[in-house]
Amino acid sequence: MILALYIAQSLEVRGVRYSLVSIPTILFEQLKPKSMIKTPSAPRIEVVDALRGFAILSIMLLHNIEHFDFYFFPDFLPQWLKAVDGGIWKTLFFLFGGKSYAIFAILFGLTFHIQLSNQQSRGGDFRARFAWRLILLLGFGVFNSLFYQGDILCFYAILGFALIPVCRLKDGVVLATALFFLSQPVEWIRFFQILSDPAYVPASRYSDYYFPLTAKGFTSNSFFDLVAGNIQVGKLAVISWFIEYGRVMQTVGLFMVGMLIGRKGLFGVSDVNLRFWKRTLLTAAIIFFPLFFLKDSLGSFVSREVLIEPLALVIGMWSNVAFTAILISSFVLAYQLRLGQRVLSKLIPIGKMTLTNYIMQSMVGSFIYYEYGFGLYKYTGATFCLLIGVALISLQIVFCKWWLKSHKHGPLETLWHKGTWIGTDR
Repeated sequence: MILALYIAQSLEVRGVRYSLVSIPTILFEQLKPKSMIKTPSAPRIEVVDALRGFAILSIMLLHNIEHFDFYFFPDFLPQWLKAVDGGIWKTLFFLFGGKSYAIFAILFGLTFHIQLSNQQSRGGDFRARFAWRLILLLGFGVFNSLFYQGDILCFYAILGFALIPVCRLKDGVVLATALFFLSQPVEWIRFFQILSDPAYVPASRYSDYYFPLTAKGFTSNSFFDLVAGNIQVGKLAVISWFIEYGRVMQTVGLFMVGMLIGRKGLFGVSDVNLRFWKRTLLTAAIIFFPLFFLKDSLGSFVSREVLIEPLALVIGMWSNVAFTAILISSFVLAYQLRLGQRVLSKLIPIGKMTLTNYIMQSMVGSFIYYEYGFGLYKYTGATFCLLIGVALISLQIVFCKWWLKSHKHGPLETLWHKGTWIGTDR
């Protein structure tokens, strides 16, 4: 995705076309730092709010069909319904699995850049305030983890500190750093370690040990048992999975990509940006399809089965990132159309309240599916869960529109904002 973004932009600069041979030179010429725009405050970009709303809603659908991390599939359902469930499961994970959170990570980095730029335009330094903001986010994440072990806020709060030391580096350095993280260096080290050792036996994954233990909290009729399970084994399972499946490296890299997109102002409305997103869509599609099919056919090219796992992880990760670029560019281009903007702009209210909506999802979803609440995990497959997810999304949209009629921010966004600027008059 990173190469798709910057190669696409480099193909035409100021109306002049260049050959592929000249791309590397043009790339780093275009990545020279730009001076910050000296404005009191950058206005909100509607397409970003709508895109953020799209991401939170797609996460809602995935969480519902997963029973919020409780993978239980009822046996009593008719075969035709199980077939439909299987189709819905595969379709939603193809479209959004590993992509929705990637969009969030990019927008997280973008938001950091906007806040940093706004403070610099006032002559201030946002870095210390951002560190405090991340600590507050960690608190929200801990609260969310009481209801849902798969919480992402804690990870963003911790990994967000990686943006502070790179925020004043040149674009080319940030891009190189992002590419380093996105290349999954740990998996490549493991690959060459396996390649050099014919007797290599991979160690068992910690996440495979911890995840089965989490079912006890889900099936207990006590909320306190759920909380204890989420905090004790649930977080260990999720942390292990996050590390073992390359999400730490990917998230940090995408944070930096989002920051670079912010520096370039690529979500702004202009003919240059429109051409950029069209080329991004084409380039990302060219990258995605070979990687997608290669991942599933590695057995035909790799003789040792133990080598397939790290290769599949790296290829799958880049395939997901490329598809994320397809989703983002398609969304931005659709938003430029009158009908597309009319439809997609309805996501703006929910996009302005993502923190509130994300935690609200966990609270409501855990009560719907876990045993301490309605316990619907025992009765619902992907089809029914999709319908429940759509109903919850509709309610969230109505709630957000109603709330924002009389408030500038969502309830939790207000707390976060006030906490961030505590000690000031903002």
